[in-house]
Amino acid sequence: METKHWYVVCYDITEPKRWRKVYKLINGYGTRLQYSIFRCRLTVRQMEKLRWQLEKLMDTEDKLLIMGLCEPCERRVASFNRPEAWVIEQNSFQII
Repeated sequence: METKHWYVVCYDITEPKRWRKVYKLINGYGTRLQYSIFRCRLTVRQMEKLRWQLEKLMDTEDKLLIMGLCEPCERRVASFNRPEAWVIEQNSFQII
């Protein structure tokens, strides 16, 4: 069994039709963190296949960034400014 690794995949695509095709492809590989940023847990073979498929869809003006993350680094990834990131404490202070 091949070992899986964490990757962050980011892309910048100017043409909406191409953007939708890339989005649909990568959405099957990982979890969307932002509009064009995904976190994926893949084997090296799966990552190479994804990269190959993305490069077939993308144009020379498009940008693709793939970053590998070690396990401890992945555990420190945090999303901010999202409703689920805000902890609301009831009665955390009192005005007198």
